[in-house]
Amino acid sequence: MQVVTLGPVGTYSHRAARSVADDVSFRESVSAIVDAVADGEAERGVVPVENSIEGSVSESLDALTEADVAVVREVVTPVRHALLAQSENFSIVASHSQALAQCRDYLEREYPNATPEAVASTARGVERAREDPDVAGIGHPATAEPSGEGKTLQVLAEDIQDRSSNATRFLVIAPESERSDAGGKTSVVVYPSANYPGLLLEVLEAFADRDINLTRIESRPSGDRLGDYLFHIDFEAGLYEERTKAAIAEVEEIVANGWVRVLGSYDTEHVIE
Repeated sequence: MQVVTLGPVGTYSHRAARSVADDVSFRESVSAIVDAVADGEAERGVVPVENSIEGSVSESLDALTEADVAVVREVVTPVRHALLAQSENFSIVASHSQALAQCRDYLEREYPNATPEAVASTARGVERAREDPDVAGIGHPATAEPSGEGKTLQVLAEDIQDRSSNATRFLVIAPESERSDAGGKTSVVVYPSANYPGLLLEVLEAFADRDINLTRIESRPSGDRLGDYLFHIDFEAGLYEERTKAAIAEVEEIVANGWVRVLGSYDTEHVIE
């Protein structure tokens, strides 16, 4: 099975993808990953959707709204950030914007004069550090060793994330035809195409009245007009359950002028490495 995710080798996305299959290839953006699965170029895609410190990944939510794909699995992995460089003499810290934000307090305290530089991924930042002695990268400590040729970096500090509970949630996506009703969690996208007092309350009550626990609700602009929103909702129940079917049917009635996209039910796997 071929899996696509964010590259290059050594990103946290790559580590999550390896729990799905050994054959992993890379794309430069979440949208490209989702398109590869929707177009049949890849059997699975792995995209980051939420971090315990920085919250939801907007690019992933928007891409899942637009494409005909299904969510078939959830992978949760702890994030262990290390500061990697050729020496302690650097003036730039390069990494993904989320990693820089997750280590903000540490960097401001220990390296207040270093300039943060956002790059495409944590692995890109580590590669910058291999190429330039004036640059430090933030990434998993194992990436200090090069996967091929290149300098071995010093691990100047480990576990520099501002909270020890730092973890990232990834969704494994598949072609829409492989959507499953089985699993302990379900993800849906709701577009009301309306706005009136109590609308969101009505939607939420459809789940609350059936004792379905929501684990996340996120609003995103629809892109159609200013002030128009859709909602990403995750909840603890499978599509095979009668209460889930009834809740979704009620939501579809409430948003009759809009739509409900059911992404699928799935189970969660915790990957520690």
